[in-house]
Amino acid sequence: MEMKSKVVIITGASSGIGEAIAITLAAKGAKVVLGARRQERLKTLVSQIKADGGEAVYAVTDVKKRNDLVKLVELACQTYGHLDVIINNAGIARLSRMDDGQVEDWEEMIDVNLKGTLYGIAAALPIFKRQGYGHIINIISTSGIKIVPLQGVYAGTKNAVRTIAEALRQESGGNYRVTGISPGFVNTELVDHIPDEAARAATKEKMAQIAIAPQDIANAVAYAISQPANVDVSDIVIRPSVQD
Repeated sequence: MEMKSKVVIITGASSGIGEAIAITLAAKGAKVVLGARRQERLKTLVSQIKADGGEAVYAVTDVKKRNDLVKLVELACQTYGHLDVIINNAGIARLSRMDDGQVEDWEEMIDVNLKGTLYGIAAALPIFKRQGYGHIINIISTSGIKIVPLQGVYAGTKNAVRTIAEALRQESGGNYRVTGISPGFVNTELVDHIPDEAARAATKEKMAQIAIAPQDIANAVAYAISQPANVDVSDIVIRPSVQD
């Protein structure tokens, strides 16, 4: 399908998977509305997209703040007149043993990965209800499929998103498409913010050995969006072919 009329919001757009999605969709003709906390990176990305002939706007967005997501949706509608897709991509990983009791890290993952996604959904749904159509794409994780040590709360937040999104898909009666994309090891900055030094080092080592590129996830997003309106690509798992 033609991508040129699509208006797409992307959170966590300043680097990694979000940045790759923005560049890929804009190159295909979508109008992208970018949200992230790092303004300078957003400005640079928007300038790059425009220099390549694409359309993009941005707003500094902290997904832990519900009103930031409301404003991002308002920006999309005010700039382009409607909203087709919201991609809830922003996420963090704070990996540690459960008995380390890193409660503040748990809370932050719940705030960003789970509540941030819910805030994005809540901001977009009134527009989708009024239009009678819309597409929600949640970037989840293979950590929500295969549970391993150090990832208990992180995986829990991702599994919660998966469950909530499936309920929304069933409730929508076909009016909203809902897609979950679960990346495995991807070469991004996500691991740089793992507080446990040993876990960060081990994850970086494995990433260097097997990680796929953010572009691979962006291609999957483009595929899901480009399907006919009556086709819902509900779940995509995409990971290195050698990943367990």
